[in-house]
Amino acid sequence: MCLGTTLSPSPAPAQPIDRHALVTRHNVTLTRVDPHAPLMLGNGNLGFTADITGLQTFPEQYSPIAPLLTMAQWAWHSFPNPKGYKESDGLVRVPVPGRGEQPYPWIRDWSEIEKRPALQWLRENPHRFSLGRIGLALLRADGTQARFADITATRQRLDLWSGSLTSSFVFDGQPVTVETRVHPTRDMVMVSIRSPLVALGRIGVDVRYPGIGAKLNPDPSDWTRDETHSTRIVEQRPDRLVAERKLDDTHYYSAIYALGGAVARTGPHGFRALGHGVARLDVTVSFDRERRQPGAWDIGAVARHWRDYWTHGGAIDFSGSSDPRAAELERRVVLSQYLAAINQAGEYPPQEEGLFSNSWNGKFHLEMPIFHAGHWASWGRPELLERSLGWYLEILPYARQVANRHGVQGAWWSKMTGPNGWNSPSAVNPFIMWQQPHPIYLAELVYRARGDRATLKRYGEMVEQTAQLLASWPRRDGDRYVLGPPIIPVQENHPPLTTINPAFELEYFRWALGTAQRWRERRGLARDPEWDRVIAGLAPPPERDGLYLPVESAPDFWRTATAPGCSRHAEPPRCLNRDHPSFLMAYGLIPGSRVDLATMRRTLAETEKHWDLRQTWGWDFPVVAMTAARLGDPEEAVAWLFRDVPNNRWGVSGMTPRVHLEAEKQLVGPAAGNSGPGPDGPGYARAAETYFPSNGSLLLAVGMMAKGWEGSSGTAPGFPRRGWKVRTEGIRPLP
Repeated sequence: MCLGTTLSPSPAPAQPIDRHALVTRHNVTLTRVDPHAPLMLGNGNLGFTADITGLQTFPEQYSPIAPLLTMAQWAWHSFPNPKGYKESDGLVRVPVPGRGEQPYPWIRDWSEIEKRPALQWLRENPHRFSLGRIGLALLRADGTQARFADITATRQRLDLWSGSLTSSFVFDGQPVTVETRVHPTRDMVMVSIRSPLVALGRIGVDVRYPGIGAKLNPDPSDWTRDETHSTRIVEQRPDRLVAERKLDDTHYYSAIYALGGAVARTGPHGFRALGHGVARLDVTVSFDRERRQPGAWDIGAVARHWRDYWTHGGAIDFSGSSDPRAAELERRVVLSQYLAAINQAGEYPPQEEGLFSNSWNGKFHLEMPIFHAGHWASWGRPELLERSLGWYLEILPYARQVANRHGVQGAWWSKMTGPNGWNSPSAVNPFIMWQQPHPIYLAELVYRARGDRATLKRYGEMVEQTAQLLASWPRRDGDRYVLGPPIIPVQENHPPLTTINPAFELEYFRWALGTAQRWRERRGLARDPEWDRVIAGLAPPPERDGLYLPVESAPDFWRTATAPGCSRHAEPPRCLNRDHPSFLMAYGLIPGSRVDLATMRRTLAETEKHWDLRQTWGWDFPVVAMTAARLGDPEEAVAWLFRDVPNNRWGVSGMTPRVHLEAEKQLVGPAAGNSGPGPDGPGYARAAETYFPSNGSLLLAVGMMAKGWEGSSGTAPGFPRRGWKVRTEGIRPLP
């Protein structure tokens, strides 16, 4: 050996993220009731919301818009329809340039609902409902049910790693511990109670089944009209039973099993499980579409499920960062991953409130899956996104019928819908079009995660038919293709019959058509020449005075937005500089190839100065952060994630509220949910205690900022170099 040779050491391999430490340092602990934050358990198809006792014992202690519900992806109900209303009964003829009059489910004025009962029925049906309430039987010495004031020393801990909720308190001088879990593969709640009072028969589990009320939002349960539904025991032994539930034409089953205990009926729709002589009672309560035997106790299955969830797929670790915001961002990310596994991983696209409560009668909005579920693929869990993508495949034939009804080709995706795909009548819903490219975006994320021909085969027709719509719906206007009218952009405060060329939609249609062409090439097919003509001919994003406009038909937008009467503190806030600043998405969510970066930088700066952030939504902040990241300003990207406004405040459970200004509540329309005062400052009212697109968009944005996007360079390009230490595993760059 030559002793004078200097050998360069190989770089030390990066240490793997300690995922157990990452997750468990964000376990949630409560010592008292937070009326805005009941905690959730679930498996993606069943969601169970628990109070401070670990069950649903004291719902009155929580905000009226934080009901304690047990909801399933498959639990849908429709009110009787004696007049046989059909989707066509909600359609009206709307003038479409170049195509005559076309049918849209348009409500010109909300007062029409009173004149046309079909509109109300179509908006309300089908709807989600709560399967049952599982609470503690807490019996005083005289046998009466305890009140909340009778329990003391409350403490609750949500263990994210194991998916278990441990709640403890003192009742009548005796300690009580309740452990609650949801089984990973069966829609079943598992409860274990330990207390000396169990052996005395003074603590057990009460199960009650509700009817469905006329008021569906946020809590569809009706506890007053027992005669409107039925609960029939179809199998019973001392320690277990199976009940058949009927609500009009909706049937499901529920089984109760008290290991070593007894189950007895307490009313027409109620049962109680009590123990026998020992200080522990284990109970399972399952909910099933078909009749099944009571579920077995299996803590190990729950622990394995959550361990596998946390150890596979993506992770981001900010430990070691000196920026004081890093720990909070990590908390939001981890809790968003937990909540997403419960609320955004089911067989249907999630509703905005997931399985927590109802909004819009429990229907899902097809604009939101890109934020609800897109992150699954970029975070290395494409199979969870594919659960709901299966619904798109099932509904594809119907989507093609709707496109044909509109006189265009391909598949037309409804906006506000349920499992049947019908577009709910609305003043806004029929004209929203930015959901149309989503199936291509989501399929592309899955392909980038898997990279196999099986993905191309499974989603190829969905991509093809979506692209046919994107190519045939724009209308030729001279030497260019234009979007609308009728159209309402992402920023929903533009009139449908006069709006033309929203900036984001123009670039999104174009990007999606280009991506669909690449899908054809991957499948060994030639490019579609008509698609290429539309790609080349789509109007460019509108701009004026060096700034991008939300829509071409509002050329004075920025002049109005910067006027004194339209400041972000103006009252009443009636100007257009509110709602979603969606034009920024043209170079944020997607890499709009025609976007001029200098113009977009100026537009972002003007948005920061003049946008009424009081009237934005929770997903807006991560999406704007994506724009700042692509523009090479990571400081600004992080700042947008932390804007301190009511719709971007993250509670102890990881949820963000959906808040409206009192002066703006009427703009939401009926059935948006209950309003109630919340701790968000004067003039604000909460419409919901949680809004899950905030969580999903945060994961999509932070994953992009940490891992990059197509064409980015360097490590964690969306985060500042100073103050941030970012380690990632299992995350893929975005397009």
